[in-house]
Amino acid sequence: MFPLSLSNVSVRRRGKSILGPVDLVIDQGGPTMVIGPNGSGKTTLLRVMHGIERISEGTAEWAQPDHANHAYVFQSPVVLRRTVAENLSYPLDLIKRPKPEINTAVNYWIERIGLSKVANRSATRLSGGERQKLAIARALIRDPEVLFLDEPCSNLDGQSTREIETLLLETAAAGTRIIMATHDMGQARRLAADVIFMKSGRIAETGLAPDVFDAAQTPDLQAFLKGDILE
Repeated sequence: MFPLSLSNVSVRRRGKSILGPVDLVIDQGGPTMVIGPNGSGKTTLLRVMHGIERISEGTAEWAQPDHANHAYVFQSPVVLRRTVAENLSYPLDLIKRPKPEINTAVNYWIERIGLSKVANRSATRLSGGERQKLAIARALIRDPEVLFLDEPCSNLDGQSTREIETLLLETAAAGTRIIMATHDMGQARRLAADVIFMKSGRIAETGLAPDVFDAAQTPDLQAFLKGDILE
């Protein structure tokens, strides 16, 4: 399905430019971390790539389009008013997978994310970290080729963040393409194979993680990595 090619992509809302123009090619590899100050366009870029953001100008095209092979995890985890197990089975129920296959997948993922003891508890009663792990597992249960994540560890404690990062690294090693926005530079350094730096709705710099973090080319990225406030 790769590459994904964005050509002269712009997004405007009520006459205001939110993103672009952006030219970008995403190929296999990753994980890719999208970094930048608040309001720089990170979320909008992810939404464009996933196909859930209306483009005002330009094109975003996969070599082999198949949106069933994409999954998206939001910053605030979305859970259904159902049990943990029912949340996990829901995506497979929608595509009418055989019941034995569903049960096997649900049991595997409940065990993997450490929620076996609360499998029959309402997902709305989970902690923030548990909800986010559930949201990620629900996204992965259909074996997507690409997983987009928008600040999945925002406002989580250290243990939950570590558990989610481990899950994401294992997922990437298994072949799922990870593209993730994060404001946490420590997290970006731990996870990234390559980096996209956003500023003012545009891509200001891209590159392999060691090059970006240790030899930033643009003054804006150099300042951002030092912790300076960008205007």
